[in-house]
Amino acid sequence: MVLEAPLRQLTNELILLNELVPLQAQRIVELGCGNARLSRGLLQQYPQCHVTGLEVDSIQHAANLANPAERLEFVEAGAQAIPAPDASFDLAIMLKSLHHVPLDLMEQALAEVERVIRPGGYWYVSEPVYEGDLNELMRVFNDEGMVRAAAQALLDRAAANGHWERVDDVYFDVPVAYRDFADFERRMVNVTYADRRFDEATRTRLLAIFERHMTADGARFVRPMHVTLLRRR
Repeated sequence: MVLEAPLRQLTNELILLNELVPLQAQRIVELGCGNARLSRGLLQQYPQCHVTGLEVDSIQHAANLANPAERLEFVEAGAQAIPAPDASFDLAIMLKSLHHVPLDLMEQALAEVERVIRPGGYWYVSEPVYEGDLNELMRVFNDEGMVRAAAQALLDRAAANGHWERVDDVYFDVPVAYRDFADFERRMVNVTYADRRFDEATRTRLLAIFERHMTADGARFVRPMHVTLLRRR
């Protein structure tokens, strides 16, 4: 019997991005940038790059504007309507954001990414894998099975449509820890980009599942991730 080696664990995805994509003097768009943590770190390490961060959550966008950085431009927009000229970027990054694009707008988002990435440029998409203890916990109130499958299907279609070359698929794990249930609620439930209100019965069920993972050091999980890297033909 051959045992599979455990997946690599990463806490900073910039390490993997740097291994897969040349980052010197790149014009980059991050689609669904959130607080742009990765982009901010990227610009510190690669000061010749320039990043445009798109975010549809108006609250997060306002917070981003209040925390500016050199060579980092913020725009309130989504992947389905990128306010940029054709072939204006060398690299598009999507970190856990493709599955948040509305299902009826995913094909439009694909067309937009194809439009704004120059020939030879890259599309780096990192999506959570639909498995694991943390996923089972999230499914209680936010089952993303359908949208994550749709996101991966879109990438598969892109790789087959003649406009992209599939460069690599990389799987890795991200360790995730919460101090307690209140910390989990703050970070995963009470978010500005989604309405995740639910009844007390759902909260009680969620708490019971969460408590099974609690230790003296808090609750620890592993989030499995899948990166798809495409190159524009």
